[in-house]
Amino acid sequence: MGKGVEALPYGYIEILEDIKKKVKSSQLRAFCAVNKELISIYWEIGRTIYDQQQADSWGDSVVEQLAKDLQDEFPGTKGFSARNLWRMKDLYLSYHKNEKLPALLAEISWTHHVYILEKCKNSLEQEFYIRMSKRNGWSYRVLLNQISNKTYEKTLATQTSFDKNLPEKMRPDAKLAVKDEYAFGFLELGDDHSERELERAIVSNIEGFLREMGNVYAFMGSQYRLEVGGQEFLIDLLLYHRKLKSLVAIDLKVGPFIPEYVGKMQFYLAVLNDKVRLENENSSIGIILCKEKNRTIVEYALKETNRPINVASYQMVSELPKELQEELPSPEQIAKLLEFI
Repeated sequence: MGKGVEALPYGYIEILEDIKKKVKSSQLRAFCAVNKELISIYWEIGRTIYDQQQADSWGDSVVEQLAKDLQDEFPGTKGFSARNLWRMKDLYLSYHKNEKLPALLAEISWTHHVYILEKCKNSLEQEFYIRMSKRNGWSYRVLLNQISNKTYEKTLATQTSFDKNLPEKMRPDAKLAVKDEYAFGFLELGDDHSERELERAIVSNIEGFLREMGNVYAFMGSQYRLEVGGQEFLIDLLLYHRKLKSLVAIDLKVGPFIPEYVGKMQFYLAVLNDKVRLENENSSIGIILCKEKNRTIVEYALKETNRPINVASYQMVSELPKELQEELPSPEQIAKLLEFI
């Protein structure tokens, strides 16, 4: 018989966990260092190709030859295909005029950059996804999902009362924490569903829901109970935004938005601030999530509210409403908001 396993000494598990954390931290630092050097050399190669082509000394065939020579010199090293060299040029060409961006490029992986360059149609959209990937720690799969669901447009066209009801320092982060429309195709619900069915589907698929909400929320509960004046009131969903340090109440509606919903949400937020919010937390925020909304009605409904509220819609598919593109802020306003990411 083999030798029996001795009993583990006291404190072994804690020491093991500490070592595992240190190894993971070391691996992360090593990855970041390697990634920084990788993006740096790709940037330099892209700049060289761009400069030589601007000088009319390099045609496409020269870039093809460069790819072959680099692959011969560094066998087994991935990344020096002709296609990738053109991507390096695109990286440099897309960002070299934006003084803020070069320092940020190494904060995300080359795979992230490839997808952003291929799928985003303008420099502001590209910058948005670079900054949001870094800010939220998006994997490239999450990034692809965010691009597919038009997060850029849906974030910038949001309808909120944040400007007048939140401290100035909180507003940029709060605006980036909500969307104008959410895609709930992962819930696999038909068009005809009740509010309770929608809530149950969300709770059953809470990981997908939090990912669609933005990956910086924690789930606090469903049918969250508030007691006021001897009566019981239930919030459909209660989340916590870790960066804002704010409770986020969500009211689910399977029909169109109506102005009366704002009064109900104001009541929820007042109670949360008074009875649930901790001393070091910021003002609670409300999201009224409807099957559809009329933007003009929402604008008037939010005009006089004294609480920070976002009115959004949801769909079971990720199609972008045609009129939403016209609701985006000006490029100057978008650029200013991106500075806060």
